[in-house]
Amino acid sequence: MMSVVVSTVPFAPSERADYWHSLISNTFIPLDVTLHEREPSVGTISSERLGPLQISVVGAGPQTVSRHRRLIAKGGEDYLTITLQQRGTARLTQDGRDVLVNPGTFTCCDTGRPFTREHPDDFRFTWFGVPKKELGMSDTDLRTITGTLFSGSSGTSGLVAGYLARLADQAAGFDLYTGRRLAMTAVDLLTVLVRERQDRLDPHASETARGMLARVKAYILRHLADPELSPERIAGAHHISVRYLHHLFRSEGITVGRWIHRERLERCRRDLSRPTGAAPAVSAVAQRWGFVSASHFSRVFRTAYGMSPREWQASTRHT
Repeated sequence: MMSVVVSTVPFAPSERADYWHSLISNTFIPLDVTLHEREPSVGTISSERLGPLQISVVGAGPQTVSRHRRLIAKGGEDYLTITLQQRGTARLTQDGRDVLVNPGTFTCCDTGRPFTREHPDDFRFTWFGVPKKELGMSDTDLRTITGTLFSGSSGTSGLVAGYLARLADQAAGFDLYTGRRLAMTAVDLLTVLVRERQDRLDPHASETARGMLARVKAYILRHLADPELSPERIAGAHHISVRYLHHLFRSEGITVGRWIHRERLERCRRDLSRPTGAAPAVSAVAQRWGFVSASHFSRVFRTAYGMSPREWQASTRHT
């Protein structure tokens, strides 16, 4: 896969403002851009796409980017964005929250609601655009992470930031299939972050336990397709006892086995809902996510969603 690089380098400083505004809106979503230099600095955007995930590295001079109701009405409201700050500072305002962003931290925005991002200095960040439908969460769920500052070095947020940073660094080298699978792992990790923010983890658990649970979940999500995935294997990979593994999940009111089962079913449901191309075979989807028996998969799918996999597939492809 090839990077798409656009820049204001070829333009005279007096012409850069108009061209940069068009680059921003064409690369991302409709936005208002106000530059704070009399002669604008060079701006550069390098972009990749992995499955549903857009990744863009942006570098430019001082400016303010905002999105208001009239721009939201023009489109682009269906994304959650994640911005990893690498150089310079920023101030993000959304959903009544106002945070100062420094290098090594990240923030999330919902493009369906107004926000403002001010950059008082030269800056560089990596931006990720995730279609909200891939997350399978309501706007209310997503409000728990918008306009909030996250550490890029510790806990669940550090795990998310590290994975996203490595994904961006290596994005150009992945084939289409690998890129999509890795992008969906990023989506899964963001889901874990939202759930943690909603206090679905035990708020009284130690930071060490919460960090371990985040790492365990990330490991499970990377190995969901393996039918041999088991509590013993998961515990061994993290040098903890099976008993302690069960204790970690008990804080969420669920067993490790049921959590794996739920995540596998959700991915099968998502794959069966794909609106483009030929309908995937139910048995192939089941096998892809670790279900050995197609008949068993059909039974548990019906129990979870009230219809068979084929009925679900047919209903989503005709809506």
